[in-house]
Amino acid sequence: MISYEPYLQVRLARDEQDLLAAQRLRYTVFVEELGGSGALVDHDRRLERDEFDPVFEHLILVDTRRDAAALEHVVGVYRLLTGEQAAAFGRFYSEGEYDLGPLKRSGRRLVELGRSCVHPDFRGGTAMFHLWNGLADYVLEREIEIMFGVASFHGTDVEALKMPLSYLHHNHLAPEALRVRVLPEHFQTMNLVPADQIDRRAAMVGTPALIKAYIRLGGFVGEGAFIDRPFNTTDVCLLMDTAAMSEKHKGFYTRKFEAKA
Repeated sequence: MISYEPYLQVRLARDEQDLLAAQRLRYTVFVEELGGSGALVDHDRRLERDEFDPVFEHLILVDTRRDAAALEHVVGVYRLLTGEQAAAFGRFYSEGEYDLGPLKRSGRRLVELGRSCVHPDFRGGTAMFHLWNGLADYVLEREIEIMFGVASFHGTDVEALKMPLSYLHHNHLAPEALRVRVLPEHFQTMNLVPADQIDRRAAMVGTPALIKAYIRLGGFVGEGAFIDRPFNTTDVCLLMDTAAMSEKHKGFYTRKFEAKA
């Protein structure tokens, strides 16, 4: 467990109450705020859930001032699934959208990230930084080499997203050896605007903060976008090779490692 402000803690979920609170937060963000849905969403109890929840580990940001009995204590969350856990279960979540063959054939230690969100009251502060610190610990302890997972643009109108999608395609496409690709039956090209016609400022304004954070730290995207209509999103697959990350990111992880020595 990591402590920051006296009332904020980052840890893995350890009981059903933690998991339900994480699902309540996800309902607040993905269903109420963004208009998503899903086969296992419980609208009566306000829980966003799916069949992967029992398999994933859940990294949570807890505000100890909030009522745990009312499922209000989780204010940030990441879902984490290692390659070993995915093999035991049968697949990664992302395999419903992407061909992960390049990653699975790489022989490197993988972790899939997903369902990342922060309570509206905690955005613009240090919440995401705290979660990233917790993620750094997780990656170091398990000697993870590649982090990946789908990240979303709000909405399914590709025309409205053509500038940021094209910018990612032309400037941050993953190396061939790691380039996952949207499944053929769902493939939506991200090459919608020629490279010389991209308005970088407009692309950045139209890109969610989480995706921009990964790109700034040396991340890549897979080829193609996935239109997730039940969730009302357009997904890209983000990848981070911890052996080839930016110097800024590498320094962050190195400091975390040295602090543990």
